[in-house]
Amino acid sequence: MAGAGRLPGKVRRTLGSLILLIAGRFQGRSGLVTGAGSGIGEACAIRFAEEGAEVALVDRAEDSLERVAATIAERGGRASIHALNVADGEACVELIPRIAADLGGLDFAANIAGIGGELSPTQEYQLDSWRQVLAVNLDGVFYCLRAELSVMLAAGRGAIVNMGSIFSVVARDLMPAYTASKHGVLGLTRAAAIDCAETDVRINAVGPGVIATPLLETSVPVDEQERLASLNPSKRLGSTDEVASLVTWLCSDEASFVNGGFYPVDGAFTAA
Repeated sequence: MAGAGRLPGKVRRTLGSLILLIAGRFQGRSGLVTGAGSGIGEACAIRFAEEGAEVALVDRAEDSLERVAATIAERGGRASIHALNVADGEACVELIPRIAADLGGLDFAANIAGIGGELSPTQEYQLDSWRQVLAVNLDGVFYCLRAELSVMLAAGRGAIVNMGSIFSVVARDLMPAYTASKHGVLGLTRAAAIDCAETDVRINAVGPGVIATPLLETSVPVDEQERLASLNPSKRLGSTDEVASLVTWLCSDEASFVNGGFYPVDGAFTAA
């Protein structure tokens, strides 16, 4: 039987694709997911692990991380848990390089942790609520991104996805802090991508529409959820798995020339 080195190029490429499909796109790779304790973060962490990655699960709620880690273990994956408040810049600076050292590097990172905040008009929005939403949704992404870049740029490789929203590009009433924070995430993503454009480190943003998550259920009244779904051209809510599919693709080698972009997962909401 001919050795693999003597096989025609087309056959070798086909075999390579089959091996990748069986083993997973992230076989032998490692990274972290913030907000991994529930919703989109949980779905992304599980998907990375299912595709072969060793995943560091990061969230404030350690009990939730234990549940997600158990799910990953049951499916044959590998995960570690790390309690972190992403709004604590010093904690991010300390923890993320330590995670990278434990994993042997960071091939990918998904910065997904976020909160919705109160629903009230701008002129009545509480100052404490404003600061809390910006601290988690924007400051937290910056703190994590900065620490992740320090690791990836030193290694000369990596891919990062920041979690934006449809409200990174459009606005609505009653959500001034959330809208401002998600606009900020998109601007931060684009600026960082330009800063790193001559390296092999890529940064992109994903913009979910109305997704069926615990965050949605706790921060948006049911009648408002139904109204938003009815306004969407798809006439339905999105799923966390649909978002995870895009996040993992952006972190894969298949997206090697995709950088500085914003990718809605919204059932045509922002196109309408």
